[in-house]
Amino acid sequence: MERSAFEQEARSWRQKALEVSRHYGAGADEAEDIAQDVMLRLWQMHDELERFRSTEAIVVLMAKHLLRNRQRRRPSETLNEAVVVGFNTSPHEELETKENDEWLTARLQQLPTTQRTLLYLRQVERKSHEELATLLGIEITSVSTLLAKARRTMLEEIKRRNQI
Repeated sequence: MERSAFEQEARSWRQKALEVSRHYGAGADEAEDIAQDVMLRLWQMHDELERFRSTEAIVVLMAKHLLRNRQRRRPSETLNEAVVVGFNTSPHEELETKENDEWLTARLQQLPTTQRTLLYLRQVERKSHEELATLLGIEITSVSTLLAKARRTMLEEIKRRNQI
């Protein structure tokens, strides 16, 4: 397909990619990103587009697959990001939950920086031990040791608070 023909069709293909992305749950920004990726891939294969019966069908498939891949890569929702709605909670329980969250955050901040960082990356971002070792430039055995120490410290703090 020649450049001029591609440019004439590009607007409708881009619009189709946006519609498909939004239809399958992408937000406005994510849909824009997907549409741009689709257009880039179409341009990369512009010489081959004429052999396909429907370029629009290719656009739809590309948009769906790109969105699905992005959704798979997205980290699972953590408790900090989750919105917890309590229909049967009393103001006392809500206050107690808030105080517990503040206490836990304060205790986490008291951990040494490396331990706190490792704990966050492992528990929240779900990084593997190998990824953590590479990110922080330390040995894998050190990752295990530091994580265990951070967890043990936090467990001791919780036991002390609850006087177990």
